[in-house]
Amino acid sequence: MVFHPQAHQDSQIGFHAQRRYLVLYLPYWATDYLKRHEPSLEAPLALYERIKGALRLVALDREALRLGLRPGQTLADARALQPRLVVREIDRPMIAAGFADFADWHSNASPLVAVLSDMGPFGDLVLDITGVDHLFGGEQAMLERLVTRLRQLGFSVDGGIASTIGAAWATSHFTPNRVVPATGLARMLAPLPVAALRLAPDQIAGLRLMGLQHIGQLQNRDRKALAARFGASLVERFDQAHGFAEERLVPRLPIARRYAERRFPDPIGLMDDVLMCARDLAIQLALRLEAEGLGARTFRLFLYRVDHKVMTLAVRAARPIRDAEHIARLFVHHAERLAGDYDAGFGIDMVRLDADMVLPLASTQITAFGTRDGVEDLDRLYDRMASRLGSHAVLRPILVDSHIPERAARLEPVLAQTAQKPGPVALSEGSRPLRLLPEPEPITVTAEVPDGPPAAMVWRRVSYKFVKAAGAERIGAEWWRTEKRLQLVPPLGPEELAELRKKGEQPPYIPPLAVFDDSAETRDYHIAEDMSGRRFWLFRQGLYGAATPPAWYLHGFFS
Repeated sequence: MVFHPQAHQDSQIGFHAQRRYLVLYLPYWATDYLKRHEPSLEAPLALYERIKGALRLVALDREALRLGLRPGQTLADARALQPRLVVREIDRPMIAAGFADFADWHSNASPLVAVLSDMGPFGDLVLDITGVDHLFGGEQAMLERLVTRLRQLGFSVDGGIASTIGAAWATSHFTPNRVVPATGLARMLAPLPVAALRLAPDQIAGLRLMGLQHIGQLQNRDRKALAARFGASLVERFDQAHGFAEERLVPRLPIARRYAERRFPDPIGLMDDVLMCARDLAIQLALRLEAEGLGARTFRLFLYRVDHKVMTLAVRAARPIRDAEHIARLFVHHAERLAGDYDAGFGIDMVRLDADMVLPLASTQITAFGTRDGVEDLDRLYDRMASRLGSHAVLRPILVDSHIPERAARLEPVLAQTAQKPGPVALSEGSRPLRLLPEPEPITVTAEVPDGPPAAMVWRRVSYKFVKAAGAERIGAEWWRTEKRLQLVPPLGPEELAELRKKGEQPPYIPPLAVFDDSAETRDYHIAEDMSGRRFWLFRQGLYGAATPPAWYLHGFFS
């Protein structure tokens, strides 16, 4: 079985002509990025790290390469060859994080942006420009504009546009700043070296030993033989570049299908201007949602700075909404909480507002015949409090299907509504106190008869004499909850904690409650009233006459 690109030409046109990709290649990203952070650095510049006990060069700028230095060279040899070489130890996490922010910044040109990390952690950026190139005057004009603005910022960059990610990558690296038509992939790729298929170094070396220098030489070769000798990835890369197999783009930012944006001829910087723009965008987005009969629970505001950085403000509602004034107020409250962290840099040249968690939302009756039960006002209050204080700072109790008092309810953020709420446990009216202690506290009780109601108690070294008592209500232990800790607030996972820290919010306080013990005896609860009219809810755990003497605990207060 051999490659037959021409046989697939028609299917390629029909399948891949609908998508267009732009790849930006930044070969000196690490050194260019460091120079922007430290303008005092001069060329030639090289970055090094310790590899197998030796200090070796891993990134060089254009001037260092021109002087004959190469990656992998020892630092001592490089300094001997070029005494004026400026060196720094590479900080890979910082460089990679900077490239990730750089990629997010390019979402002002296309909503689908991804980092191609298969050939390296940074340096290659791909944009899906399908349907957006007309905003720049066409594909060639868009490519020239993106490349020009990056070069003006001090970056060395080349680009390419094609109908596949592989072809666009090959164009940006080997025939830069070129737009490849949808029907010209095979002709464009044929004369390029096999390295343009994004192959591993050992695959490239093996192909060259066989005399296969160019991609066109692979077209009439047996696929199974090549896959057996060089790996299936060779065939896969060939098919992806030519459009015979699909290569999926994994965008860094969530895909926003409903958004509104505004570009500024002159950058803005004040938070008041940003919030005013957010209000105008909220009106535009609300009109679109209303036309589609939809509402959204999450809204994100992206602020694109001119120094290739993106700031994000996100707010969430307790229920689907599309009220522009309410959305704008949520961003005002959120901005007040983050005012100290706001930094517009050299200015903001674009603002985008998108809607996520979109759900159907029917029109609301607002005439004289409409009814208001206060639920909407309460949800709006929740939204304002959460946007001002944090999404996990405003909690509310919800019922849990359990007859153990400390398990019968738990707290959850008001914005994270439980999908299915269990029905309440059947209780007689007034049988539960207004205030329940997080954990029962031991007390000393005096009773007229062993199994009778309590006559007095000592709690926290204070004596209380009862004049009335009622009970007992017997509650048995839930044996299936053995060794499970009582939780008033469910703990957050690692991803949720990382997201809170990123937003500058504190995680909710989780009290260290006791581990449930199924061996505990049945509880007998009593309601007792002292001489001052205070009513207590207490219980006896265990029975008189058993091997283990019973213990008394105070659990709550009625008044």
